[in-house]
Amino acid sequence: MLATLAFVGAAVLTVIAVIHVYWAFGPRGIFPAALPTGPDGSPVLQPGVTASLGVALLLLLAAFLLIEQAGEGPGWLPPLWRVVGTAGVAIVLVLRGIGDFRYVGLFKRYRGTPFARLDTLVYTPLVLALGALASVVALSRP
Repeated sequence: MLATLAFVGAAVLTVIAVIHVYWAFGPRGIFPAALPTGPDGSPVLQPGVTASLGVALLLLLAAFLLIEQAGEGPGWLPPLWRVVGTAGVAIVLVLRGIGDFRYVGLFKRYRGTPFARLDTLVYTPLVLALGALASVVALSRP
């Protein structure tokens, strides 16, 4: 059961990492609601290649930590690093789900933009589910 949770979480995180690599090098207009916008429609952030690749790398690291903590990885990390790393992944994902109280997350103020609607329907529930999954994996012993 733990291995299944870890592999599902790792698979989802890996797919999201691949999307970020695509964004780093591919056309930006294909996912118009991928970035938060202000009420006037102007983008709140404009991440470049380095930022997109950095996020992709962190997502892959998070996937690796889930698999390691579940006891299914190569065993490269000491147990304390696995637990702390996976707990860190869970905390970051839950914090993303809670949001910045302006543009993203459960408590966002600006809700009328295409991104905000997609965030409410897809992004926030997904990130909260991944945070819960990472919490279960972090607190479990393989």
